Amino acid sequence: MPKHRVVTEHAPAPVGPYAQAVVVDGWVFVSGQVPLDPATGQWVKGDIRAQAERALRNLQAVLAAAGARLEDVVKTTVYLADLEEFSAFNEVYARFFAGDCPPARATVEVRRLPGDGKVEIEAVARLGAGP
Repeated sequence: MPKHRVVTEHAPAPVGPYAQAVVVDGWVFVSGQVPLDPATGQWVKGDIRAQAERALRNLQAVLAAAGARLEDVVKTTVYLADLEEFSAFNEVYARFFAGDCPPARATVEVRRLPGDGKVEIEAVARLGAGP
């Protein structure tokens, strides 16, 4: 089965040569989602909680466009500009991945993120993997 590109106006459009997500053989590979409001085109300012909320909503929108749900996510990678905000980030993340089987995850601190944001989140999902 050939890969296909996922496109949705409910998440930020790519600003380079990449797709919001790619689906191949039932797997969804979602590019890093940042705290950019797709309705306004503006970066969400504010604390890590506000930025995490927006990034996760963008992730959710891309998954939906691919025919997937958060429950189908098997792995995320989280990039934080400051690991001191790890606990606050987790408060928001836990609301989105509250089921019995949250995805595997790696979290790393990075020097800088697009838009000088505080968080970027990428994900891998398997269509139909969730309950």
